[in-house]
Amino acid sequence: MIRVGAVLVAILADYRTVDLISRFSLRVRRPGKFDWTSGRFPSFTSPSEGYHGLKFSEKFGNLAFTTKLRIEILRDIGATLNPFAAFLLLQGLETLSLRAQRHCDNALALARYLEQHAKVAWVSYTGLESHASHQLALRTLRPNAFGGVLSFGVKGGEDAAVGTKVVDSLKLASNLAKVGDAKTLVIHPATTTHQQLTADEQLASGVTPDLIRVRRSYHISDQ
Repeated sequence: MIRVGAVLVAILADYRTVDLISRFSLRVRRPGKFDWTSGRFPSFTSPSEGYHGLKFSEKFGNLAFTTKLRIEILRDIGATLNPFAAFLLLQGLETLSLRAQRHCDNALALARYLEQHAKVAWVSYTGLESHASHQLALRTLRPNAFGGVLSFGVKGGEDAAVGTKVVDSLKLASNLAKVGDAKTLVIHPATTTHQQLTADEQLASGVTPDLIRVRRSYHISDQ
């Protein structure tokens, strides 16, 4: 994201990072090129009472955000990893790239299979050449890494009950709302996560009655 122009990237390190162990942290990345003295961020340009009138933008320049995050925000809210959680995160990071790539590979294989299925009306996955944003994905994402989430619609899915029946009939995949796990997760948003919205609100959010969302696992041949 920084490569394509982001000035601040916050990355949630959760069970996907540590392979299903429930540890959560937030990693922050920044290129150090953002102007904090524009007048829109007074906490960076005004004297800090806790540090004897120190102005972060003047004292630390490009490192103003990182320094403020460490010595002020971290101090006030205490968001520090305990040693065991840090160990688990570091251990999970060692295999993260392998697991993430397997998620992507399996999602692409599933998307291509569904695209050819006689009972599937459409498939949305940026790894497919047919996707409207495929060329953009090629430019901005890592090679052959289009993510582990895809969606598709079944024929006759104008009736939401059809999509629900498809999900309820699955044997190996789990009917869960999460988008990250070691196993394949499938859900019908119109009757679950978005069921409290009106039909118009669902359509405005991109949720059609036939939409089924899949988070592909990194298992190889058993799913």
